[in-house]
Amino acid sequence: MYDSTPADWLDANCAHWDERVPLHAAGAYYDLDGFRAGADPLRDFELAEIGDVTGRTLLHLQCHMGLDTLSWARRGAARVVGLDFSAPAVDTARALAADLGLGQDRAAFVTADVHDAAEAVPDASYDIVYTGTGALCWLPDIRRWAETAASLVAPGGFLYLAEFHPFTDILDDETGSRVVHDYFAREAWIDETPGTYADMAAETVHNRSVEWQHPIGEVVTALAAAGLRIEFLHEHDVSLFPRFKSFEVRDGYHRFPADRPRIPLMYSLKASKASKASKG
Repeated sequence: MYDSTPADWLDANCAHWDERVPLHAAGAYYDLDGFRAGADPLRDFELAEIGDVTGRTLLHLQCHMGLDTLSWARRGAARVVGLDFSAPAVDTARALAADLGLGQDRAAFVTADVHDAAEAVPDASYDIVYTGTGALCWLPDIRRWAETAASLVAPGGFLYLAEFHPFTDILDDETGSRVVHDYFAREAWIDETPGTYADMAAETVHNRSVEWQHPIGEVVTALAAAGLRIEFLHEHDVSLFPRFKSFEVRDGYHRFPADRPRIPLMYSLKASKASKASKG
């Protein structure tokens, strides 16, 4: 249901996520035991596009339980910081870091609204600001987000975003073959569906959520206006969860059947900040 932005959007979304954290922590989708044992949830295209993080600092905005954040620490990042507005999610991330033997000098997590990140995180800037995979849809003002994220990129560093393609938001849930929603809608999408993408049959109470569509052009323009240079924008024909009932799993990703024409299901971009030397 489309509607104007309700006054309770942030509280509703926080309650929604707070309730789902223990479900995610206990379920097979995130498989925390497998993660503790060494499983790496990072996607192959992210690893190729970001490259070697050895010795670099990394900030993960809207980090949920911190699995991706901590994976970058495992891959050699000098220091990772994760931020999320859900206190239970941050508590889980801190516990995972402790289980992996990573102290706060290597992996720190803070609870805050992403718009307050500049005031909440421990350092003024980071070599890499990393975010995505279902993050942007929870934010009403993409320009404000871009300004905040860009302010946290160190000179010579970059922002990396891997996100679900907004084109998927306008298709029918059954087959993903019919356009049923408006790609350019700016009103909030209010949902009351119980469960979670990690367990669609889970019984939940706080089911009200408020989301927004952000076309790719809007995201790219906001980052450019915030002073970042777009290095690339890539589209991918894979998803991380069964977004459409017609999906099948191949090569570790959710995809349309092989006999169907492909459409973009995710996208990734890299946007860099000029170094101080190039500015001068």
